[in-house]
Amino acid sequence: MSDTSAGDWLRERLDDPWNATMHSVVPHGFPAYARILHPGIVRSLPDRPVPTYDEYDAMSEAERQAVLDQFIDEPATWAETASAFGTTLHPLAQWQRIVRTPMDGDWNLRLSPDGREFTAPIEGDLTPEMLSSIASLLVDHTTTPDAGFAALWEGRGGLVGHMGHGPSRAFLTFSDEPNHQAMLDRSVKDPFNNVFRKQTWQEGILSREVSEGPRLQLLNRDHVLFRGAVSDFARADWILDVPWRDRPGEEHGFAPSAQSPAILWPDDHAWVMVSEIDYDSTIVAGSAELVAAICADQRLEAFPIPENAELTWDSDEVNR
Repeated sequence: MSDTSAGDWLRERLDDPWNATMHSVVPHGFPAYARILHPGIVRSLPDRPVPTYDEYDAMSEAERQAVLDQFIDEPATWAETASAFGTTLHPLAQWQRIVRTPMDGDWNLRLSPDGREFTAPIEGDLTPEMLSSIASLLVDHTTTPDAGFAALWEGRGGLVGHMGHGPSRAFLTFSDEPNHQAMLDRSVKDPFNNVFRKQTWQEGILSREVSEGPRLQLLNRDHVLFRGAVSDFARADWILDVPWRDRPGEEHGFAPSAQSPAILWPDDHAWVMVSEIDYDSTIVAGSAELVAAICADQRLEAFPIPENAELTWDSDEVNR
């Protein structure tokens, strides 16, 4: 949008970016808040524990492939994860505490005592299905379901184009053909020569006009703002019609996809949904009735949280 002033009200309700509470990204001033947990992934084998790295390294290639062929990957709720690790799920729980990560450990991938492998939730993004589920509740709690705004953080890879020496993102391909492989090898070395080249426009998902257009500048990040009906996101196939559908990716053989909005709100400001890029959960601020509906929906794993809630990595006081 050429005029981003529609988002000014958000800025006025945010705290300093270094504030420890969620209000560096989530607006103050709403009656209630819901925290919707993004699911993790659990990987298991049907008849045995997931092998340790040492056990896997000791296997033959055939044994490794046999193990890989048996893996089952499924979404993991935080409740299931807490049960597997013997920890407590509560509204302000943090994933790394739930999976008992040691001080110097990797919380993105943890083995539970029963031998299953848990991968941390995706941060700052919702699956199309999950956003559709949330939006189907949001539209019932606004007087303007067909008028609102979606904001996308400009820093998501490949979204906007830029002036530079290299593309906004690369689509890697592999080939046994020698000439093709030689071309790929040269492209890897090209960055060393790029400093001597003239910068050119590197295309992103969005057009150059949008990429170079105004931004909704909030206290922590800048966003590309779009006008539209928030009710559109309640459709299961919403990714097919948004202006930021990843058509360059589809041209390289990928299935249709689109980033979920970082911020979504209707014209009447009855609520706002925030999927902060560094959060493993989505926050909805709105009425008490809306928060109750979200927390009661069996498609979602959600909790009511208080205003001024802290969601930093060290804010889980229960699981220590």
